[in-house]
Parts: sequence; C-alpha cells; structure tokens
Amino acid sequence: MDKALYIGMTGATQAMKAQAIVSNNLANASTTGFQADLAQARAMSVFGPGMPSRAYSMTENPGTDFSRGNLEQTGNMLDIAVRGEGMIAVQAADGSEAYTRAGNLKLSVFGELQTGNGLPVLGNNGPVVLPPHETVHIGEDGTLSVQELGQGAEVLAMVDRIKLVDAQPAELVKGTDGLLRRRDGGETPANAEIQVVNGYLETSNVNVVDAMVDMIALTRGYEMNVRMMQTVDENSAASARLLQSQ
Repeated sequence: MDKALYIGMTGATQAMKAQAIVSNNLANASTTGFQADLAQARAMSVFGPGMPSRAYSMTENPGTDFSRGNLEQTGNMLDIAVRGEGMIAVQAADGSEAYTRAGNLKLSVFGELQTGNGLPVLGNNGPVVLPPHETVHIGEDGTLSVQELGQGAEVLAMVDRIKLVDAQPAELVKGTDGLLRRRDGGETPANAEIQVVNGYLETSNVNVVDAMVDMIALTRGYEMNVRMMQTVDENSAASARLLQSQ
C-alpha cells in the first residue's frame, strides 16, 4: 500500500490532537485566571532504509501562554487579582506546592481559605485557616486581617499572609490539573514585593476569535488529509484493476 496513506493518516491524527488543545482553550475562555496552552506542528523525517523523501507531521504542546488576562471588578472582598507578575501558592491535591492566577477565593465551614475549586491557599506556615470572625480583609501584600467576633469594625487582627511568589515562566510547567509547578519539583519562596488587587479577578487570557480561527484551520487541515487518504486509496484500487486486466 502506498506510504502516502500513512502520511495522510498521521496528518489527520495530529490535527485532531491540536484541535483538542485549542478546544480546551476555548472551553476555558471564561475560566478565572486560565492561561492558554500552546500548540505547534513540525515535520518529522521518516526513519528507516530508503531515501528521506517523506515526512510525518507531529503536534507538540511546547508550553503555556503566560500573557495576562484583563482585570474584572467583582466587589467580592474574597476575590483577588495578582497585579503584574506573580502567582498565588496553593496546595495541590497530591500535597505538592502549585501556583495559579485564579484568585476567586472562598472559606470552608472550618475557616480554611480555598480557591474556587477547593484547593487550600498557602500562607506563611502552610494552608491558611482563619479563626471565627465577622469580616475578612485582604491587603495589597496579601495580608489577611479579620474582625473578630464581638469586636468593633476598627479592631482588626492580622492572622496570616497569602503566599505570593515570583515564579519565572521558564521554571514552570502546567500539569493535567491546570496548575503550574516548578520543573525541578521544588518550592518558590514568597516575594513580599508582589501585590494583589482586592475585589477583582483576572479573566482568562484566551483570545476567542484567534481560537475559533485556529479551529477552522485545523478542521480544514484534517479534511485535506482525509481527502488525500481517499485519493491514495482510489489510486491504489485503480492500479489493482489495471494489473488485473493484463
């Protein structure tokens, strides 16, 4: 069978893989603090005996788009957005330290400060746990202060500080859970210079128009490879008929 059939098959398969990455980005266009995954294609030479006259395609996920989304005002005092560079440190489900830009925080019934999907937010000495209180205030440097029960609004007690880190993009890799971690598996120290904006959230950095254009292009590429496979199959069938007629 003509090797071009396998070339077309790999092209269609890799187009589907790239489509999955773009579709995931598009599905998270409204997810707070989401950072888009990148996709790229490159040619891979066919290894083995013979002349290198054909090349397969291969889709790669080379990294993450670390550009920042827009700030959206919510008015919720537990919502924070990191100003400029920086990340919020959280404890992942496997117990490791991970980082996110999603600042839609909430409190559990036990006073644990968590992300919107229930991950503990880290402070100076591990996960943040607040005592019983009337209100919570989050300062620009991530300081957590509470108005204790029975106290006036003018009496605030500082209980902890959200761990804000300045992790460089080259040091980070995104996991299947959508969280960022250090490539070396280590932890990044807190950076006192990073600030947050209270009452705001950072939107996803996915450009919906660009993602839609990419999806259309990948769909056309997939269809082109399928048509090539059909053409090769038809040529193979025509060749077989010619040989049978001899």
